[in-house]
Amino acid sequence: MEKVRIGIIGLGNMGTGHAKYLVKNEVKGAELTAICEFRADRLEWAKENLGQDIQLFDNLDAFLNSGAIDSVLIATPHYDHPEVAIKAFKAGLHVLCEKPAGVYTKQVRQMNEAAKESGKIFSMMYNQRTNPLYKKLKDLVESGELGEIRRTNWIITNWYRSQSYYDSGGWRATWAGEGGGVLINQDPHQLDLWQWTIDMMPKRVRAFCYFGKHRNIEVEDDVTAFVEYENGATGLFVTTTGEAPGTNRFEISGDRGKIVIEDGKLTFWRLRVSEREFNETFKGGFGQPECWKIDIPIEGKETSHMGITQNFVDAILHGTPLVAPGEEGIKGLMLSNAMLLSTWTDNWVDLPIDEDLFEQHLQDKIKNSTVNKEAGYKTFDVSASR
Repeated sequence: MEKVRIGIIGLGNMGTGHAKYLVKNEVKGAELTAICEFRADRLEWAKENLGQDIQLFDNLDAFLNSGAIDSVLIATPHYDHPEVAIKAFKAGLHVLCEKPAGVYTKQVRQMNEAAKESGKIFSMMYNQRTNPLYKKLKDLVESGELGEIRRTNWIITNWYRSQSYYDSGGWRATWAGEGGGVLINQDPHQLDLWQWTIDMMPKRVRAFCYFGKHRNIEVEDDVTAFVEYENGATGLFVTTTGEAPGTNRFEISGDRGKIVIEDGKLTFWRLRVSEREFNETFKGGFGQPECWKIDIPIEGKETSHMGITQNFVDAILHGTPLVAPGEEGIKGLMLSNAMLLSTWTDNWVDLPIDEDLFEQHLQDKIKNSTVNKEAGYKTFDVSASR
């Protein structure tokens, strides 16, 4: 295979963005050959803007079995990601899926099993993993420079959304439409990076989610979560869409110091000797380890969505290791599911979560929703945009 023929499912904001760089041949070894979309106006846009050589479909099964594609890029609404991916794997296609992996981990686990059985390349569109800031953080942690992790704190509150934003689409911020609020819509990248950079998942979570606290919506728009790790470390995750001005600060403390990512910079407060060693040898009254503030130089640039797509294509053509293996999509989703379940049960939640219990609570929320059910997503309705 000299080129990977890619078909996009869904021409909302994200799908359209992917189509534009693919049709310009900006991903080496890739060729956009087909689009699957269910809205006539978006198919017309594709015909006028993507060229006459792109095959257009309004039927998913016909698209998957057309023989016109080797892989799919899924850019449909959240709930549909696993079901569409499973169909694609069964059709013998490689899959690149937009985030989040799904709405609840039970359906995502089924997607992961289908991917494994197919033997096809499977990647998630976790484009923030290409950000040099987080790549450098992961490198510092893995190299041992920070020592054993003691604490992780992420305050991500710069997701401000007005009521008019939520009112712009009946599917927005609904259990039936999106399956949640700030955690599933705005935070998937942060929840992924939180565990990816330190290569640790919490062992349990206690969270407090507030539903419609700042806006007239039924899902969570303000969250504070506390986590515990197996090694005794703890963590805090704070997020909201109702705060201005917002903050984006990721802080990790370890035995050898503290790293902070904020305002596009990575700062390392490095201890000359580890805290553990200092504590064991220091004999004075007041005192603390000598500390050096280091502004870590960041090399490279973020390749974002196009970088993940290039990596996906390279994995198919050359066996290049994936930056964001699809099977890892369940990890960030597990964290958001755990936060909601902790709130719904008013208790600690152990990881991995009770997936059946979460699904039961979610279905109850959908069933008892006061939002017009017709405003939610329909199966394979690709009209949504973030």
